[in-house]
Amino acid sequence: MANSNGVFSDLFNAVGNPVQNVADTLGSGVSSAVSLVESCTSLCATLLTSSVNTASRLVQDVAKGINSAITPKQ
Repeated sequence: MANSNGVFSDLFNAVGNPVQNVADTLGSGVSSAVSLVESCTSLCATLLTSSVNTASRLVQDVAKGINSAITPKQ
């Protein structure tokens, strides 16, 4: 059963490899989750910027319309 490294070495290898695989999988999952969060953050920032720009243009257009409506005609 045990090789020249001893029983504890065999036990460590038997338990260590699956634990390392789980840790690697979790690490990949965390990396994927971080990537997803970064993508969502980027998308939200883009949507927010677009919304602010649209709202700004709308306010400018309304202001221009009000200004032209109250400016005396010649």
